[in-house]
Amino acid sequence: MHKSNIFYVDDDASSRLMLTSILRDVGFEVIAIDDALDALEMVEALPFDVIVLSQKLDQMTGTELAREIRGFFPHAPIVLLAGETELSAKDLAYVDAYCDEGTTLNELVMTIEGVIPRVLMPTNSGGSAAAWASST
Repeated sequence: MHKSNIFYVDDDASSRLMLTSILRDVGFEVIAIDDALDALEMVEALPFDVIVLSQKLDQMTGTELAREIRGFFPHAPIVLLAGETELSAKDLAYVDAYCDEGTTLNELVMTIEGVIPRVLMPTNSGGSAAAWASST
């Protein structure tokens, strides 16, 4: 089984650790980092199938980082974790999907799966996400 690779950027340590653990539990490989500027350097060197970005980052916003990444990889699937942030259509132009504060973990996993090309999808991700969600 091929596992999809997620490149995840979030400078909030607890959020990063929790989401990384959940994504790994449902079958993804995750490269998680805490620095937007490091992400710009690393994104060119690391293999990934989808990029997940927090909107709230220290050096720049997630939408600004998405815009920069699009310069390197115009077709890279990007999911933005917007939280409580209100986003304009201009902000969303650089992402394929976003999740706001009302998004459940199951919905987040389905959103990530939805932007990954079908040939890369892990085969067991849906059931594990449902099992995780029902246990919380």
